[in-house]
Amino acid sequence: MAAAVATFAAAMAFASLRDFVHELERCSELKRIKTFVDPKLQITEIVDRVTKHGGPALLFENTGTDFPLLINMFGTPRRMAMALGVSSLDDVAVRFEQLFSELMRPRDNILQKLSLLPRLGALASWMPKVIKGRGACQQVIMNPPDLRRLPIMTCWPEDGGPFITLPIIHTRDPHTGIRNVGMYRMQVFGSDLTALHWHKHKVSARHFQAYRRLNRRMPVAVALGGDPVYSYVATAPLPENVDEYILAGFIRRKAVELVKCLTNDLEVPADADIIIEGYVDPAEELILEGPFGDHTGFYSLPDFYPRFHVTCITHRQDAIYPSTIVGIPPQEDAWLGKATERIFLAPLRMTVVPEILDMELPIEGVFHNLTIIKIRKEFAGQAAKVCHAMWGAGQMMFNKMLIITDEQVDIHDYAQVARAITEHVDPLQDVLFSRGPMDVLDHACSKFAFGGKMAVDATGKLEEERHSRSMKVPLTALTQEQKMQLQQRWPEIKSINDSLFQLRIAVAFIALRKNRINHIKEIADELVNQTALGQAKFLIVLDAEVDVDDVGMVVWRWSNNFDPERDSLIIPTPGGPHTACLVMDGTRKTRKWDGFDRPWPNVICSDEATIEAVDQLWPDLGLGPLLPSPSRRYRSLLCGTGAVAAEPVE
Repeated sequence: MAAAVATFAAAMAFASLRDFVHELERCSELKRIKTFVDPKLQITEIVDRVTKHGGPALLFENTGTDFPLLINMFGTPRRMAMALGVSSLDDVAVRFEQLFSELMRPRDNILQKLSLLPRLGALASWMPKVIKGRGACQQVIMNPPDLRRLPIMTCWPEDGGPFITLPIIHTRDPHTGIRNVGMYRMQVFGSDLTALHWHKHKVSARHFQAYRRLNRRMPVAVALGGDPVYSYVATAPLPENVDEYILAGFIRRKAVELVKCLTNDLEVPADADIIIEGYVDPAEELILEGPFGDHTGFYSLPDFYPRFHVTCITHRQDAIYPSTIVGIPPQEDAWLGKATERIFLAPLRMTVVPEILDMELPIEGVFHNLTIIKIRKEFAGQAAKVCHAMWGAGQMMFNKMLIITDEQVDIHDYAQVARAITEHVDPLQDVLFSRGPMDVLDHACSKFAFGGKMAVDATGKLEEERHSRSMKVPLTALTQEQKMQLQQRWPEIKSINDSLFQLRIAVAFIALRKNRINHIKEIADELVNQTALGQAKFLIVLDAEVDVDDVGMVVWRWSNNFDPERDSLIIPTPGGPHTACLVMDGTRKTRKWDGFDRPWPNVICSDEATIEAVDQLWPDLGLGPLLPSPSRRYRSLLCGTGAVAAEPVE
């Protein structure tokens, strides 16, 4: 295996998506599926099973179209590293630091300055360049252009239709001419019409507004496939005026070669597999897009987005259609997020937060909900300084919860992080609440894309920050008899998990069937001050259907359903082991019990008909013993049918 890793690490750039498929196959990271599998729902169900078991990339060769479909190509840390041509995702960050250190080092004489020329020459060689003529991506012109000839997936039962899920979307600022490359899903409405789901915070959305003010059509070009680096950089959180193909050239150590589109003035990668050209007319009415089973594990609900009109489709003669699914984590997109976590650590440290040592984005936190930061602490209040800097740094503005530790903690070991919180956090003074912009997919905000944030200072406290009460206290788990007594007192409590007490972690979880207004506030004070659960510094309340013994599920549900400012209750404990307990409401919010006025999305699950069809198909897939459907584990979390969760009934 080490030899294989070294070989693909040296390769750096892939000439096509098919080249990457060959490399995956050579390294035993890919399975070919020759049996026909329907892109409508069935491929998703198969991939969901494979991904959650850390399985291989899948090439579906019989899709009912002329194009094979590649999916789960980024689905493990190893394959993500292969896609970027490195042996470890940290390698790119190391190269960033080495490059900037070399360029910024003081030089006193002409010889020292001349020594920079080779490095500057290398930098220049990585810049994207436009080549003359046509590229491999334009070998075949589809006439007439028809999106229905591509194996575009309908992923989940409540999706509004088929979606292109791995598009590399090119737009250009009409004033500066600067290109943006982003990834936004595209719902297909016909042979030559899609929606473009760019959120209002995204660069392409700002380009759209600029074209609207100019009353001009906006050219758009979509690339599919090519070097997998292109798909990664389309997701990367770069500053607005930095061309994503500069980052691609840096990562692959080779410039991205671009060719001009046939029906508009944009340029696209010459080695892409498929190109979809077209335009958006800002004068047109928007189109209702969605629902869509999203990366949060919940449906994103219908909303209005621009119409994209297709004017041309071209492709390689041997084109492969790339796709992905998102849903309840872990999914393939988790490793795209991990690549960003590792790659952007160095630029973050060099430009925004110099004291940062490491960063962790837990997969269950679905990128924007939960971030853990390790810093080198040197002065009182430094954690607060860091959290404000992070919330002002690009897409970190969407972060909901930020935990900050010092350098003694291995932040990739969640038990260590939890113990640091137990030892160093006083909920009365070490938890900072704020509010600000949120991801538009955050369904817990009372207002669209605007809600509460929370930072937890889990660093060791300096003298100026210290309080009088010791944070090191013994923790004793509740007996079964004590739990039964609590449930007799409050029958709405379905289960209690305080097993973390045994690991010296002062966190407990409760599954509660919420059945009245202010229900959680009503029982929280009594639970904290009059029962053994008062040992907890943090008490997380979840819906009765949640398995509170599954910590991963707890973190996923809580972090999605929780608005820190609205759903937190700090209860002082004058006679308890700690100064206070922070009670956090991770239940779903309804109009009936919570006065919540926005529709609440349902969780994402396959339907029973699809699950049974795939069970029957499984022996023909060549994927080994039958893997059970993950959806059956989550179906108890559904609230009625449809993409919108049903309101509770008495």
